[in-house]
Amino acid sequence: MSDGDVIDWEEAMDQCGDDEEFLRELLSDLREEIDAQLVKIEDALKTVNDQSFLHIMRASHVIKGASSNLMCGQLRETATNLEQGAAAANQIETSAHEAEILKENVKKMFEKLKTAVDNYHKFLDSVGI
Repeated sequence: MSDGDVIDWEEAMDQCGDDEEFLRELLSDLREEIDAQLVKIEDALKTVNDQSFLHIMRASHVIKGASSNLMCGQLRETATNLEQGAAAANQIETSAHEAEILKENVKKMFEKLKTAVDNYHKFLDSVGI
């Protein structure tokens, strides 16, 4: 994993009018927002019900949007995949067995998102944010 996979710093700086202090503040805020959304996703996966995938869609959508604005490609990609997986699972009337398979697929996507989040946290630590 390269830093460019985590964030395109040059593009992010452009988004912030080349104001590094502002970018650092936004990246810190993004960390807090992502961590809050991860808790929501984890809660939704603990006891899956008819609203769980909708909650996962919403939380991953928040991560996708915020990370897109700050050029955090790995977060954007994994959040997009999770959002799409949860959306597909949310639209399907399934048997208990099928629901379990969908839940496992969404969990796998969530694990990939958590890896991206870990990489993001490591990057922030490496640049003193």
